[in-house]
Amino acid sequence: MPFPDADYVILSSRLIPDLDGGYTIAALARARQMATAGVHAGRGPLLLTVDPGTPAAHEQHRKTLDERGLITARERMRNLFDEAGDVAGGAATWLRAAAEDGTIDPSLEYRRVADESDAPIVSLPVITGDPDWHLTEAPIAIHGADGEIVGVIRGFGRLYRVWLEHVVEELRAAGGARPIVVICESRQLGEMLVDWDDPDVRLVHAIHTVHVEPPFTSDAPMNALWTRWFAAADRFDAIMWPTQAQRADVESRFGPSEINRVVSNAVEVSGRAITPTDRVAGRVVMLNRLAPGKRVDHAINAFLGVVRRAPEATLDIYGDGPELAQLQTLIDGLGLGGHVSLRGSTDDPVWAVSTASALLSTSAYEGQGLAILEALLVGRPVVSYDVPYGPRELLSGGGGLLVADGDVQGLSDAIVRVLTEPDLYDRLSAETQQASRAADPEHAMAALADEVRRVVERPSRRLS
Repeated sequence: MPFPDADYVILSSRLIPDLDGGYTIAALARARQMATAGVHAGRGPLLLTVDPGTPAAHEQHRKTLDERGLITARERMRNLFDEAGDVAGGAATWLRAAAEDGTIDPSLEYRRVADESDAPIVSLPVITGDPDWHLTEAPIAIHGADGEIVGVIRGFGRLYRVWLEHVVEELRAAGGARPIVVICESRQLGEMLVDWDDPDVRLVHAIHTVHVEPPFTSDAPMNALWTRWFAAADRFDAIMWPTQAQRADVESRFGPSEINRVVSNAVEVSGRAITPTDRVAGRVVMLNRLAPGKRVDHAINAFLGVVRRAPEATLDIYGDGPELAQLQTLIDGLGLGGHVSLRGSTDDPVWAVSTASALLSTSAYEGQGLAILEALLVGRPVVSYDVPYGPRELLSGGGGLLVADGDVQGLSDAIVRVLTEPDLYDRLSAETQQASRAADPEHAMAALADEVRRVVERPSRRLS
């Protein structure tokens, strides 16, 4: 189904290479897949970010993403702070026009954001230790050409809105009276935009992670951030949950709503021809950040039992993160240096998983689990803890073995079975095609186009 005639924007807090793991991968993949589906004549949606880095850093990000084939064109990726400066110095005209009288809060520390010539554009309040920093109304200083403060904007939400309104006016000037579909990839940004009552804008919110705390059951506690988000959620035109299971849990808790839709994130194999001969017997891979929630230590401990029964087995772990040093210490302490390797990040995860015999996942939770989907798309079985939401749903129809959450011995046993039982391996490999079907790019884009058509045919839910 083709996408409706509209202007399309993907809004993210940041899109930085090798940072934020699956979140960045999913948002960039959505933009590429929309381009392939014909959005903006194959150029894809605008990619808008609001991270306050330097123009040089943002250009390097765009260059790296472009070289890796992760964006359709550099000019389709824009940043608020790159555009906040005026060529004559100081803040851009549209930003100065939105400022009100005032000055900085003397009780707060401020971070100066400069243009390419190092002239100040804005000064941002530094809100530390407060998870609600994005809701502050602390003054943001707007600088003139001489560097002096010419006014303030009250809070980050207002700053972001001013820029988005400027972008929307540009789109209107270029494309006429078409609906504008903003796909918001960040919960905090979504919270700040729920009062944006422009009648032409439709706000579609994409979800990337679980909404509950441990033990991650449907009735588990939620932290305050999610509680407040759900209180405002009915003002989005649609919410895209990545799995049926998560939507079901949400509706069992808060009641059904027409805005709750299921649109899976999808990944591509980039036309790569994957064959059985690519597979290295005994090679298991992981693709995830080295962070506590991924529980990579479980995988390493499980592999001690694997190599005792399958001496040729190896585990290659792709990803970076704060637990790098302690995981290497664990590998060395268990004497697994010849079998388990920390490979760092990779810009070709499809190659990594296609050359393996299996993918291993030990996460405590997943919004969807893009690495699992990548493995299924190239026909490689998965061994995973049975956790919500992605692993449980993606493997419910086969393609891998689910192990009771936290059962390290069961994990070890499952890996050995996949590596040493040819009949089991062949059956699981055959099941991967159907298991990945609902989340392949063709089906994901058809579902997204259908949801967009539904929301543009109705008034914005944020109108008074």
